[in-house]
Amino acid sequence: MNYVFGPVSSKRLGQSLGVDLLPSKSCTWNCIYCQLGRTKEFVTERQEFFPKEEILAEILETVNSGKPIDWITFVGSGETTLYKGLGWLIAEVKNATSIPVAVITNGSLLSLPEVRAELLDADTVLPSLNAGSAELFERIDRPAPGFTFERHVEGLRLFRQEYAGKLWVEVMLIKGVNDSEEALRDLVAVLSDIKPDMIHLVLPTRPTPEGYAPVPDEDRIRRAVFMLSAAAPVNHPAKGEMTLGSADNLLETVSGIAARHPLQERELQAALEKLFEEDSAKAEQSMAELFSSGRFEKVNQGGELYWIIKS
Repeated sequence: MNYVFGPVSSKRLGQSLGVDLLPSKSCTWNCIYCQLGRTKEFVTERQEFFPKEEILAEILETVNSGKPIDWITFVGSGETTLYKGLGWLIAEVKNATSIPVAVITNGSLLSLPEVRAELLDADTVLPSLNAGSAELFERIDRPAPGFTFERHVEGLRLFRQEYAGKLWVEVMLIKGVNDSEEALRDLVAVLSDIKPDMIHLVLPTRPTPEGYAPVPDEDRIRRAVFMLSAAAPVNHPAKGEMTLGSADNLLETVSGIAARHPLQERELQAALEKLFEEDSAKAEQSMAELFSSGRFEKVNQGGELYWIIKS
């Protein structure tokens, strides 16, 4: 089992080493925009799905390999905080390395005191808040029974009161769903109460399970940035340049990334060209060899080709 993938480059976390703690797809929500596909069966009880010692060993092995890593990011194939050993892993990683730790979560379990306590040592936590009303929360996030909007918001509020690190709230903006004036006003009201350090506005640019999570028009994105900035500074949606590190185990590296999220073909092409020092012929050959492995299939989303792991 490979728990670690990357480092993957992003605007907000630089060279981020991903750590996946969960079997796919283990989640408390069934979001209309999820790049991992539908949640076939909700998982709501926390478990130590895989031995935490094995996960730690793989993290430290990668760190000690000398790869450039700016952040160690815990992000599951589902809801990250469902992993019961998360607090132990964060503490051990912080004890072993000076690399900052991030946790990407939907925030649905922050109402639990033990979950909030486990995240206190992380340098930044990135929970989701996609709606400012119960109606839109149910429509977008489609949570498991009992995971109400009120419970979600209260968990975020309590965590903000207890957490001294950087709280970066992610808002997924979806055309015709939560990009209206009313929806944005409701979001601003809730976010102003939570008081995050920053709002990360993200867009559904990757293939989605339902096929009805379109990217908003540019004017709506600009309007959202303007309105949400009343609650906290807004990180405009953008992504960094992907890097692959080295040509060693290229198939496993690309497979590891594609297993966690659809991989844009032109982004992969650019990463291969950079890896092979702008030798486009070698990059094309490598891409052909990767695809001929039989591990991937291509899907079209919004006119862009993405690679996903063949089911």
